[in-house]
Amino acid sequence: MGSQWGRDSAYIRAMHEGYRSRAAYKLIEIQNRYHLIREQDNVIDLGAAPGSWLQVIRALTRGTVLGIDLSPIAPLDGVQTMVADFTDPAIPGQVRSVVGTVNVVVSDAAPRLSGHKSYDQARAMALGEDALSFACNVLKPGGNFLVKAFQGEDFNHFLGDTRDHFLSVRTFRSRATRKGSSEIYIVAKNFVDIR
Repeated sequence: MGSQWGRDSAYIRAMHEGYRSRAAYKLIEIQNRYHLIREQDNVIDLGAAPGSWLQVIRALTRGTVLGIDLSPIAPLDGVQTMVADFTDPAIPGQVRSVVGTVNVVVSDAAPRLSGHKSYDQARAMALGEDALSFACNVLKPGGNFLVKAFQGEDFNHFLGDTRDHFLSVRTFRSRATRKGSSEIYIVAKNFVDIR
């Protein structure tokens, strides 16, 4: 973290406080407002590298915490990790066998950026849709979901898809998000299994 954006104050604060990236503050801010993760919850973090959200999650719950990423994640006490592509149809079944009941799925995943805004937007939205599909495959009824998205032409469609599966859906822009970014989070609570 830091190489693309430089060492701004949020990055320096994260390093000083022992977090692996500034993204930790986004999850802390969302948790303080929406209380997505409870003390006994089993939580899956998609696109979890380098692990700052896993650090926050581990402090919030005594349940099982599993991080999934294409890249290896340096070990964290009390956290399981899996090097895998969460869009692989076999992964939800593997996750259920490791974790059992899944209460919360979070995703701060983003594609590698090409610099072409419309192309990157489409890839980011597709990744969000994949995270939603994953969550719908593993969450227990009443479970919660948090996903990073980007405002643009496909955003309202994705938001509508999310509303089809959760009783409460809100959007949230973190104070830790860089100025000028179209990044926004979708906070979805109370999963309804409509399969």
